Order: sequence, then structure tokens, then C-alpha cells
Amino acid sequence: MAAAAVATVASPSPASRRLLPSSSSSSASAAPSLPRLPRPARRLRGALRLISATAAAAGGEADVLPGPGGEAEAPVPVPGRLEEPLEEPLGGSQLDIGGLAFQGDVGGGFGGGGAGSGGGDGNKALDRGINTAIVLGASTYALTKLLTVDQDYWHGWTIFEILRYMPEHNWSAYEEALKANPVLAKMMISGVVYSLGDWIAQCYEGKPIFDFDRARMFRSGLVGFTLHGSLSHYYYHVCEALFPFKDWWVVPAKVAFDQTIWSAIWNSIYFVVLGFLRFESPTTIYSELKSTFLPMLTAGWKLWPFAHLITYGVIPVEQRLLWVDCVELIWVTILSTYSNEKSEARNSDGTSTPDVSMDNSR
Repeated sequence: MAAAAVATVASPSPASRRLLPSSSSSSASAAPSLPRLPRPARRLRGALRLISATAAAAGGEADVLPGPGGEAEAPVPVPGRLEEPLEEPLGGSQLDIGGLAFQGDVGGGFGGGGAGSGGGDGNKALDRGINTAIVLGASTYALTKLLTVDQDYWHGWTIFEILRYMPEHNWSAYEEALKANPVLAKMMISGVVYSLGDWIAQCYEGKPIFDFDRARMFRSGLVGFTLHGSLSHYYYHVCEALFPFKDWWVVPAKVAFDQTIWSAIWNSIYFVVLGFLRFESPTTIYSELKSTFLPMLTAGWKLWPFAHLITYGVIPVEQRLLWVDCVELIWVTILSTYSNEKSEARNSDGTSTPDVSMDNSR
């Protein structure tokens, strides 16, 4: 009986023979095969394969179903599919080409974001430095020339004596320059006044003192130097020739002539020249002149008739331009942004060049 029991245990039953592989097949095959499942189990496995293949074809999220324990093991990639990129952001730059994610600093050598902003700040700092040098250099030069007008006679002078005679001797030097070369002296005065007036106008418009537009100031000073000084010199002599009388009505007549004929001529010249210096088209210049001609002419009547009562009634002919240029600084402040607003309005509409200038004619 004991031997029979041992033989019974050692030899498998017919039912178990169907589940276990034979020794001959395991030895003959290189890779072990899965155990043969019953028919219901095989049907369940086939259904699971069909569901998995359907989900893979539809681009489903899960390619591997979790096991009975509730937690999925390591995912098994489905043959014929590329691995999809991860949804979470990767470190560094990420480039997605055809569903493949490449991680790294793609084109890192050409990154210019930080350099661009730094370059803009550097350009602003450079412009501010240049403007500061211009303002401080011009101020230092002007003060030095005014204070050292008597440097050849300073021997033994006190500071009080230097300051006392400085205004008188500077005026004498100006009169000598007028006698030597009146046109050039007046051109220099108008160039300085128009440049200074435009700088004051920009500060009046809200710009910081050292953040002004150098090109705009240069254009205004250039017009003042080349045109206003020379033309005004000849105009005042022509005006005296037109009205050689000494009657009481001569001064009002000169003022009326100045504020109609001469102002119309000078305003037109000023607008046209500044327009060409801004590289604007003749059509744009004409439209700007047409829209601002009468307003600028009538706006001048708020100040210049009263100033010209002194110009033609008190000031000598050779000194009139200096007086007018001094009043011009006040006039620039009053009408500092008049024509500049026209240019900015056109610039915002895209009908003008991005360069903007301020017209400070009277």
C-alpha cells in the first residue's frame, strides 16, 4: 500500500496531465511556453487582447492594464508605436517634432532675450551719457567765456571786481562782434537760442533733463543758425526802409507788418525746412503747413504784438534780434508742443516717419 501511494503521488493524474507541460516538450523547446489554460480562461484572455489592441489603435492612454493587485507594473510598449512625450514640462528647452520630445538647450548659443534687454538699457545709458556731456560741456564753455572776458586784465583784481565788470565787458564784446561781422554774430545767437529753446521745450513736455532728443535739438538749432539769424538781420533793415517815418503810427504799422507778412513767410520757411530735415514727403509737409498755418499765426498774436512794441519802439536795429531771441525762449515754452503734437498724431496713425520734431517758430 505504501508503494502504491508513493506511485500514485509520483504519477500525475490524467486531469493534471492536460495542465502541465510534458518533459519532452520542455526539453525540446528553447523558451518555456505558458501553461495551457481552460477554454473559459482562453476566451477571457482573447477578449483582453482584443480590448488592448483596440485601445492602442485608437491612441488610448493605457497600453498595459493593471494586474489583479490594483497597481500596474512596468508598462510594456505596444509594438509599432513611438513613445509619446511626457505631459509634464522637461528641464531646459523642449522641442516637439512629430510626437518626439527632444530635451536640451536647442539653439542655446543664439539666445538673445537677456542680451537684448541689456543692450537696450545700455543704449539708453549711452544716450543719457552723451546728452549729459553735451549739456555740461556747453554750460561749462558758456560760463567760462562769460567769466573770463577780462582775464587779460585780472592782475590784482578781486573776485568782486571781476563779477562787477563782467556784464558790462561782455556787452562790449558783443557789440564789437556785431561791428566786425553782424550776420555771423546773429547767426550764432539764433543757433544757440533755438537749440536751447528746443531743449527747454522737451523738458517742458515731460522728458528728463538728460533724456532729450539730440537730433530734434540739432534740427532746431540748425534752422536757427542758417536761416533765422541771417534772414532776420536783413528783414529788420528792410522793415526800416519800408517805414522810414518817425510818426506815432509807425510802430503799430511795423508790428502789424511783422505779425502778418513776415510771420507768414518765416513760419512757412520753418515748417518746410524742418519737414525736409525729418525726411518727410512734400505732400506731408504741405498738409502739415496747411493745417498749422493759421493756428500758429493767430497763436503768435497772444505774445508778439506786445513784445514788438518794445522791439520797434525802444530797441535799436542792430540789437533787435538779440531781444527777439530772448523773448523766443518764452515763446518756445508757450508753444513748445504745438506742431510736435501734429507730428505725433500723424505718427500714431502711421502716416509719418517715426522721427518727431518740434517747431518753435513765431
